[in-house]
Amino acid sequence: MRSLVDEKRDAIEALCLKFNVRRLDVFGSVTGALFNPSNSDIDFLVEFEQLAPAMHYECYFGLQEGLETLFGRHVDLVESASLRNPYFIKGVDATREPVYAA
Repeated sequence: MRSLVDEKRDAIEALCLKFNVRRLDVFGSVTGALFNPSNSDIDFLVEFEQLAPAMHYECYFGLQEGLETLFGRHVDLVESASLRNPYFIKGVDATREPVYAA
C-alpha cells in the first residue's frame, strides 16, 4: 500500500520541513501485502535535526499529529536514535523505505 504514502508526498514533505525532520522512512506492513487499508496503522521511522529538548517535544508530537490527520489513521512514530533491540532493528531494516530526506 505504498501508493497511500506516495500520493501524499507533497503534504508529507511540508510536515517534515515544518517539524525539522532530517529523514523520514516508512516500515512495517505499509510497505508490503499485509497492509489493511481499513484498519492498519502506519509506521514511520524519523530522524530530527539537532533540537533543544522543548523544541524536540514540539516537533515530535506535531509531526505525529500532522501525519495522523493527513492519513486519517493512527501513526506509530519511532525515532531512529531510540532503536536498541537488534531484532526490532532487523525487522525495520527489512521493510524500511525512504519517504523524505532533507
